[in-house]
Amino acid sequence: MPFFQNTKKPVGFGGKLMVKSMNSGTHAKLANWGLDHLHIVKEAKILDAGCGGGANVKRLLEKAAQGHVTGLDYSEVSVKEASKVNKKAIKDGKCESTQGDVRTLPFAEDSFDLITAFETVYFWFDLAETFKGIRKILKDGGTNESDGHDQTAVKFSKIIDGMKLYDAKMLTESLKQAGFTKITTDQKGV
Repeated sequence: MPFFQNTKKPVGFGGKLMVKSMNSGTHAKLANWGLDHLHIVKEAKILDAGCGGGANVKRLLEKAAQGHVTGLDYSEVSVKEASKVNKKAIKDGKCESTQGDVRTLPFAEDSFDLITAFETVYFWFDLAETFKGIRKILKDGGTNESDGHDQTAVKFSKIIDGMKLYDAKMLTESLKQAGFTKITTDQKGV
């Protein structure tokens, strides 16, 4: 498998390298920018859908110091790395890393105060249907995702099979189709 395909679903040694690199670099910079736009209460129950290497789970744990954060990813390599990165929080019962698919979320309705998905919707099938599933497990709150038309995303979409870019208008329309009503977008070149 070509190395950059590991951004979609990390596997093997290349996948291990990919999830470690996801925890730093441009991905981290964009995630920090996104997190700065969210109001997160200390007691929040949060799901990071497509948690990758777990760095965003760790950042969310800092903001929800008295809450709980679940990292979900369909890559076994990602779940293992996220578990390592958040080992203490998992031991303390503040966090869990779960292998699963966003199309079939294994959580009860109204389970989470916030659901984040940093640079992962590129790889979701049927965006509106997936957002409907997210809406069911989300209390009256919100989600966070990046507009995929920055130069880095455009470059990678040309070399990663199955990567589809969505702009703010497309994401907003899919969220509306899924039943979301209060939708705001923040855009910044990162």
